[in-house]
Amino acid sequence: MGKSTEIVVIGGSAGSLQVILDLLKKLNENLSFPIIIVVHRKANSSNVLPILLQQYTEKTVLEAEDKTELQPNHVYVVPADYHLLFEDKNIVSLDSSEKINYSRPSIDVTFRMVAEIFRDKAVAVLLSGANADGVEGLQYILRNGGKVWIQDPETAEVDYMPQQALKALKKYMVITPQNLAENIIQLEKM
Repeated sequence: MGKSTEIVVIGGSAGSLQVILDLLKKLNENLSFPIIIVVHRKANSSNVLPILLQQYTEKTVLEAEDKTELQPNHVYVVPADYHLLFEDKNIVSLDSSEKINYSRPSIDVTFRMVAEIFRDKAVAVLLSGANADGVEGLQYILRNGGKVWIQDPETAEVDYMPQQALKALKKYMVITPQNLAENIIQLEKM
């Protein structure tokens, strides 16, 4: 029997950075899967985000590049102004096609690709944010048998994104910044 989780993908926008930093601080266990982080950033923003995140974890944090080969127990940040696509379960590629929901990277694009490639072996997490990017992608994750976790809007700095997801979806788990790391670590035991 194969492992039940092959990837965790986290999407967020306004207000999600502190949740991600807290997560990385608490995520001490070795993981048999990579974590992908898709956050909305300005197109011309520098690549300091991976450097900042690296200061909060012993895991290797990298900005995804075209043809990056994913490794277990690594954290990958989608670069500003690119959509993250998957060629297969191991190789990602970058795309600069039009913005989706005013965003590039689009959480929806990455979630949809993860759903198609990883199917029921995917876990998608939607955090704080000010638009509905990610909601449609979560629907794809569910349709393909994956797990969906949504930040409790009460704990979100900007509650619009998680509220939209809760309204649109029927099956999900509500997480908080306090229990996100614990839930990801539990995936190792499933």
